[in-house]
Amino acid sequence: MSFSSLPKSLSGAAASTTDEAPTLADAAYAQLKQMIFDFTLMPGDRCSESELAQRLKVSRTPLRQALQRLEREGFLQVMPKIGWQVAPLDFDTFDELYDLRVLLECHAAHHLAEAEERPALRALAEVWLAPPAERLVEGAEVGRLDEQFHMLLVQGSGNREMARVHREITERIRIIRRLDFTKPARIEATYDEHARILRAITRRRADEAQRLLRAHIEQSKLEVRHITLDMLYRARRSA
Repeated sequence: MSFSSLPKSLSGAAASTTDEAPTLADAAYAQLKQMIFDFTLMPGDRCSESELAQRLKVSRTPLRQALQRLEREGFLQVMPKIGWQVAPLDFDTFDELYDLRVLLECHAAHHLAEAEERPALRALAEVWLAPPAERLVEGAEVGRLDEQFHMLLVQGSGNREMARVHREITERIRIIRRLDFTKPARIEATYDEHARILRAITRRRADEAQRLLRAHIEQSKLEVRHITLDMLYRARRSA
């Protein structure tokens, strides 16, 4: 399995999910999402459709489609008779979601370490056990593959309800989680940590796999909180 053959449905990618050329709505969606990610639109900021249409130089119909898409993904909130608001960052909720991730993924790792058939491990090994010279360095792509890694671990448990809940968690924490791949050192650490987790599962060392996975998720949570707060501080100072 090559990098390009992995599903892209987990990425939250800005481009159209079909093979068709991006539409005006796709372009508005990508631009707005990047403005949210860069904190050009700050958490809690309010704006009207007319303001955004003028800012993006796009008509109301494709803009509204883009706004509704971002609302479904949790990046925006609609405010009747007022307009739209960038979803505030709630670190207490994020902490709770990360804690739930730990429970689900550690259970899945334990199951995989003891399972007889483990096709998910073969697919993941092709990506995360690659030699250092073959590792990807582009943050957005590594972030997509990271989501794929964790979601396939849970899917490998065979519990569809666990996989469903885990997908929902992944979507809700994506706004801060993707920041973990903005620094080269964190990309390198992700490869190394995923490789150790996979080797522990492959060798059927369930306790070791759970310990490594828990440490990996906790470290990622600390990193993204630090990066998010730093970006917010810089954005407010330059506003």
